[in-house]
Amino acid sequence: MDKLWRKNIRDIKPYVPGEQSKEKDIVKINANENPYPPSPMVQKAINDFNCGKLRFYPDANATEFKSAVADYYELEAENVFLGNGSDDVIALAFQAFFNGDKPIAFPDITYSFYPVWCRMFEIPFKTYPLGEDFRINAEDYKEENGGVVIPNPNAPTSIGEGREFIEKLLEYNRDAIVIIDEAYVDFGGYSSAELVEKYDNLLVTGSFSKSRSLAGMRIGFALGSKELIGVLEAVKNSYNSYTVSSISMAAGTAAINDREYFNKTVSMVIETRERVKAELEELGFKVLESQTNFLFATHGSYSMKDYFEWLKGQKVFIRYFNLPRIDNYVRITIGTNEEMNIFLAKTREYIDFIKQK
Repeated sequence: MDKLWRKNIRDIKPYVPGEQSKEKDIVKINANENPYPPSPMVQKAINDFNCGKLRFYPDANATEFKSAVADYYELEAENVFLGNGSDDVIALAFQAFFNGDKPIAFPDITYSFYPVWCRMFEIPFKTYPLGEDFRINAEDYKEENGGVVIPNPNAPTSIGEGREFIEKLLEYNRDAIVIIDEAYVDFGGYSSAELVEKYDNLLVTGSFSKSRSLAGMRIGFALGSKELIGVLEAVKNSYNSYTVSSISMAAGTAAINDREYFNKTVSMVIETRERVKAELEELGFKVLESQTNFLFATHGSYSMKDYFEWLKGQKVFIRYFNLPRIDNYVRITIGTNEEMNIFLAKTREYIDFIKQK
């Protein structure tokens, strides 16, 4: 007889991250990680950190770190929320703001964590299809809804929208919370941070994992009106007041204060991205215009699933999504120039291999 307690277990399909291989000597360009180390100021902050402080709980208000983030975005500390990675921040935002009966809205091809959270928190949702060019149509979001979530730039498509699009979206949804997920915005996208003081229903989320090379520290943040940030703080403090560790706060503060290093490494990623895009196009790939640290590509003559698997056999890891409409595309994280040279060389080998079959 089946155990009765099993009926009370939540049945949910979780988010699946990019493969974290333990193989040595691989080119790992499948998880949108930054190819460069964090700022030297981060290393110094960690070296100088007094480990004796770890016996105390971290500053629940993250006073110094919040002030540094606020200063960077020219806002007040009360406009800043910090969490354990942007996934934690967005999950908290879903719980804080999406409690109505109307479905929330987001694109059909987007960050696959959104529907997971909706099912986890029992939030009704509706998706709108991207256009044939994989662009988001702001007009779709004029319909009444319980909230809107838009990643800008979008993932995995890499396409970003500008201020006109964001303001149109906000004007259409004055009666709902609009979350703009800006995990990749620093690689050439438009940031809605400047609109926070204009729209009190706007929440902008961001991450230190991508452009600031701190994926291992798990730091995320949100920018919004004092009212929205206050609600987020209340939700956080209802189950865990200490989401960001003391070491993470020290590292994050150092990272955001080193603007020169940030600008340098972001520029390096963009330069490599554009070079790799051009070389892939010369090989016949169709590559979408990217405002992220990755490329989204397909080829009319080859199976991208086979290509993905062949590269994996060559110890080059990219990302493949077995999903409708994008099941013949791959996502390629931008690594160092050396890593991307290996990737391109292996890509040429694959093409030669297929031609010889």
